[in-house]
Amino acid sequence: MALLLLSSEAPAFAQFLPPGSSALTVPPPPAPPPPKIEVPVVPKMGDLPRQNYVPQARPSFGDRITNCLQDGAAAGLGPNDRAAYSRSCANR
Repeated sequence: MALLLLSSEAPAFAQFLPPGSSALTVPPPPAPPPPKIEVPVVPKMGDLPRQNYVPQARPSFGDRITNCLQDGAAAGLGPNDRAAYSRSCANR
């Protein structure tokens, strides 16, 4: 009986306040909504627009030789190596 009387006289706490806060602390705002995920529309193979493929015109043989000679010189090739390189390069 004595235990019942002692336990009934103990103060009751309605809410636990963490250290460093007061009863006037405003609760934090609610979390923002999750981001909206949008999946892009992928076109089907039959829906693709038809395009005519026109290959680019190939440069002339003289232009290819000139470009290959310049590439060989930029790579540091000597005259004999540059000539062999430009012949094989231009014929590709």
